[in-house]
Amino acid sequence: MANVRDLKKDINYVLGDIIEAVYVWEYANTDKETKKSEAIIDEAIATFDELIAKVNAKNIDNVKAHYKAINNELEIKGRALIEKINKLS
Repeated sequence: MANVRDLKKDINYVLGDIIEAVYVWEYANTDKETKKSEAIIDEAIATFDELIAKVNAKNIDNVKAHYKAINNELEIKGRALIEKINKLS
């Protein structure tokens, strides 16, 4: 982990790309229902808020381990959101 700024950028880029992918799917599939895709966007926004709050948390004992855990959580939740996008029909 290089620094907090890079972690925040990673969170922003990953979740922003996921939201963009949902918008592309919605644009390509205008004839399909968008409730599931909107739920994915809402989940991505909630994940963003949650992870940024964790990054900005104070009074952390082991800072390096804390940020590494956030990075791992971003990867896990990002993959889960991507799987949901892939399952849209």
